[in-house]
Amino acid sequence: MPHDGHEHHDLPASAPEDGWKHSGVRVIPAGSFDTGTAQTQGMNRAAAINLARVGAQKIWAGTVHIHANAKTGAHHHGPLESVIYVIKGKARMRWGEKLEFTAEAGPGDFIYVPPFVPHQEINASSDETLECVLVRSDNEAVVVNLDIEPVEKPEDVAWVDPIHKDPAAG
Repeated sequence: MPHDGHEHHDLPASAPEDGWKHSGVRVIPAGSFDTGTAQTQGMNRAAAINLARVGAQKIWAGTVHIHANAKTGAHHHGPLESVIYVIKGKARMRWGEKLEFTAEAGPGDFIYVPPFVPHQEINASSDETLECVLVRSDNEAVVVNLDIEPVEKPEDVAWVDPIHKDPAAG
């Protein structure tokens, strides 16, 4: 067999007990995301892929819409990796021991946040909602709040998602 540059793996010996029809590929239609998670004024989030919805073992994926001026405090996500894809709006990320580094991302841009990196997420627009797709490397919600004075102080509405807790909830 010619080598095509891709690594090939053996297929499972047999289909799962209920067959591939119900345990194979899953399509999650746009209107069916789970908004049953706690919501916070100024933002909306919805899970598309997680353990409860599709049986995902190693990832979480969903959408987050962050209203204008939303900012988190300084934090990191322990050993988790995060990927944010910006659909609409302008995201500003700050990171570093004192949040001294900054970058902005717009529609079509990806943001990668490595494990243990202190950071702050910011909607860089004062009048436009930031719409993103968020993917995390585990279903477990890990957030470690840090005692770093944010360069851009959180104001108006905190950025809350399954990882970032609502500060008003304690």
